Order: sequence, then C-alpha cells, then structure tokens
Amino acid sequence: MAEAGRCIAIVGAESTGKTTLAAALAERLRRGGHGRVAWVPEVLREWCEAQGRTPRAHEQDAILRAQHERIAEAAATHDWVVCDTTALMTAVYSTLVFGDEGLQARAAALHARSAAVTLLTALDLPWVADGHQRDGPQVREPVDTLLRTLMRRHGLAFSVVAGQGEQRVQRAFDAVRPLLKAAPAGGLFTGLAAGRPAPTRWACECCEPEAERAMLAARLAP
Repeated sequence: MAEAGRCIAIVGAESTGKTTLAAALAERLRRGGHGRVAWVPEVLREWCEAQGRTPRAHEQDAILRAQHERIAEAAATHDWVVCDTTALMTAVYSTLVFGDEGLQARAAALHARSAAVTLLTALDLPWVADGHQRDGPQVREPVDTLLRTLMRRHGLAFSVVAGQGEQRVQRAFDAVRPLLKAAPAGGLFTGLAAGRPAPTRWACECCEPEAERAMLAARLAP
C-alpha cells in the first residue's frame, strides 16, 4: 500500500475534468522540479473501454483493488503520485447504482492511507458524453453529494477545485503547495504517515484560496 503523503488524490463526479486536471497537475509538478512524479489513470475508464460496458455489482470490488494496486506501484518508485480517482469513486457508484454500501468503509480506509491531499473537482464544467462510462448530467449532483458525505463521515479533508482551464490547474497547485514546501529533499512528504487522523475540515466553492492553504497547513502542524 502506498504510504500516506505520497499521493495527491483527485475525485469528483463524471465530466468534471478529473483526468485533464490530473495530467496537467502532474506535468506542473514535473516542470517545477518536485522530484519523480507519476500520474495514475482511472482503472474504470480502461475497464469500460476494454469490456464495452459498465461494470456489474460483483465486479466493483476488483476495480477498487486494481485502482489502489496501481497507486501503490507508482508510489514505490516516485516521490509524488497524482491519482485520477481512488477507491472512493468506486464506492460511491456502487452505492448509487446498485444500492451497495459495502465498499464504503474499505474505500475510505484505502484512500486515507494513500492520500496526502484530496482535491474535489467542482461541478462548474459542462457535461460531455464519454461512451459507456458516463450516465448523464443528472447524476453529477447526486454523486457529488454522496462523495462529500462519505468523506465527511470518515474524516477525510478535501479542497474543492473550480475554475476553467489554467485557472483550475493553478488552484489545484495552490492547494497542494503547502505539502510541497513541507516535503524533504526528493519531494517525499511523510507528515501524515504516523497515523494521525485526518481533520474533518474542508474547503468549499465559496472559500478563498488563502483559507484552503490554511486548512492544508493545519494538517502539517505537529
């Protein structure tokens, strides 16, 4: 399992720019000289493309495990891992689509063990169809609501990232900046690896960037 502190987790409803943001943020970190940076894509997307359909209820667990196996593999050889979704999204869709809450606790535990910071993509981008993977714009708000509820329930702090284009990338970078400053040589941040519980505070769309940075800085305090 990836050590806490190595991973920047990006979660959010469908068609909210997670993949684009993950790739852009990873490139921004590389250009900034923040050590070895990996980008872990979404397993579900690859699965849907390969199978030509969305997964059934009994196939959710394998997708959850595969996502975090990839995160762990990347974390073993990189200083920073930008994750295009985590097990949280599998748990959310299992709950909404199949009424199955059985993956929620394990997904939250896997996420907490991996993520140094969690970025939630806002619903301010237009919905775009994407083959088998996307259900429609009507599911974005329910997914966003359940995702927020799940993170709050399990004490997982998060910052909401909104805006268009480069502005969105800059806001994501601003949210992780305190972690980059706190990382020792080589970029590895281990401040959360001692098992301290994650704070329950989180940022919202109305929060100023300064408030988001203060929230993240509080996570680094002894």
